[in-house]
Amino acid sequence: MIRMLLGVLGDEYARAVRRTVALMTTTAVVEGLLYALLVPVLRALLADTPADAGPWLIAFGAAVAAYAALRYVSDLSGMRVGTTMLRGMYHRLGEHLARLPIGWYSAGRGGEVSVMAGRGLLQAMGVAAHLLSPFISALVTPLTIVAVMLAFDWRLGLAALIAAPVVAVIQAWTARSTAAADAERHERDKEATGRVIEFLQAQPVLRAGGRTGERFTLLDDSLREVQRASRRTVLATLPGAVGLTLTVQAIFTVLLALGAYLVLGGNIGAAEILTILVLAARCADPLLSLSDMSGKLRGARSELDRLDTVLRTEPLPEAAEPIQPVSHDLEFESVTFKHGDRTVFDNVSLSVPEGQRLAVVGPSGAGKSTLLQLLARFYDVDAGAVRVGGVDVRAIDTEVLMAQIAIVFQDVYLFVGTIEENVRLGRPDADDAEVRAAATAARLDEVIERLPGGWEADVGEGGAMLSGGERQRVSIARALLKNAPVILLDEVTSALDPVNEAAVHEGIERLMAGRTVVMVAHRMRTVQRADRVVFLDGGRIVEEGSHDELLRRGGRYAEFWDISMTPAASE
Repeated sequence: MIRMLLGVLGDEYARAVRRTVALMTTTAVVEGLLYALLVPVLRALLADTPADAGPWLIAFGAAVAAYAALRYVSDLSGMRVGTTMLRGMYHRLGEHLARLPIGWYSAGRGGEVSVMAGRGLLQAMGVAAHLLSPFISALVTPLTIVAVMLAFDWRLGLAALIAAPVVAVIQAWTARSTAAADAERHERDKEATGRVIEFLQAQPVLRAGGRTGERFTLLDDSLREVQRASRRTVLATLPGAVGLTLTVQAIFTVLLALGAYLVLGGNIGAAEILTILVLAARCADPLLSLSDMSGKLRGARSELDRLDTVLRTEPLPEAAEPIQPVSHDLEFESVTFKHGDRTVFDNVSLSVPEGQRLAVVGPSGAGKSTLLQLLARFYDVDAGAVRVGGVDVRAIDTEVLMAQIAIVFQDVYLFVGTIEENVRLGRPDADDAEVRAAATAARLDEVIERLPGGWEADVGEGGAMLSGGERQRVSIARALLKNAPVILLDEVTSALDPVNEAAVHEGIERLMAGRTVVMVAHRMRTVQRADRVVFLDGGRIVEEGSHDELLRRGGRYAEFWDISMTPAASE
């Protein structure tokens, strides 16, 4: 367990964890040895002169004080190591998730990552703070007490020692019998978390469609499965807990009977047998707690396994010797890209000279948004190359590449916080004048003026306190503040009302001025602002040219244009 914990965390925590384990082990040994002092104490108290027990009682009190100090220091060390590891793991997990390819985030990842980053991470990293000390005590203190018993009477010590392999066998059997139940419980937890997230996010659609009753049923079903899985987990651990209790009680009964036999035979004194029985009783408590602690440790180990699996997932590789692009032209050279079993691009080549605008048009599922994602290196191509400034994006440092590109998505996500904080994501070190200028250029100042809190207005989770058009203005202001030479636009006006559309178009025009632009167009009117248009379909470029040229050819692009210009399509 400790080896896996250090493997997941890395070497930087190894020394602190080993020091804490050594301190906790020493404390557990001292606790066991402490009970050995009961023999002279009880021997003196049961003798003809009980006053002789005074020095031994003082020694026992001093030993208890020393043990208490050790326990305090070891528990405090465990708590500090645990909180340090938790903080470090949150940072490591967050940084790793940010580097994983977008394709890793499948439909079920939301619930899985939510469980892992919440209860799972607390459970795994809480081992050092909450479980390590009692678990070490439950193992080391009884073994130390058995060693003390062997020193006083080998027969009683040997009888107590018999419990060790029996307890080990029961623990191993319980671990095997509960492994499947623990795995099922995790799957049910992940599914239920995903259902809760889905239920909350889908409220507008569900209410508009009158389907809330059905969605409640789906959510209730997943929560009932969690309840059933929890019940199966309890039933799987019950035989082990009962077996452990019976074993401990049976060994104690054997020691009691053997001790009585030895006392009656005159082979051992009353003080010694009384002390040994006290020691045996003291062994019982930590042994009985092993069942509960082992279950918690198994759960923590399972979480560590899942965490380790995520951390071992390879992010997109970084170049050993990154190259800095000096220009801002874009190029696809014989690009082939597959998403699962589906070929999105098949030997696609295109180029965008620096400072020009390319519009990408095509039916749904043609790969328009994927083209933007490949330019931003959200994925790596299966064949061919994507270049920025003549340099393969795989040879550019990720931070350098992201500094070259500003992306405005159709669906804008804003973080909980103020409008100003969300705009500053574009360039955190920008001064107030630059932030205000970007907001004015995006016509975000109009939104800020009518909000009660102005710049300090909270946008809510995901930007829920703002309309779609207002969120787009924040996104454009963010991109303007970033001032990147390459702009990627995933049609940002397709779902806006006329007022917001006009404002967003104005901001987009300012954003595109003098920059290399690739825009995905759903509304065909935006295509007219492009220097060149490509029509994607079936994983290939079907047509390419200027807007006027493609209209004159009367091909697929012309058909799309005619359909979009009909009154029904224009409304």
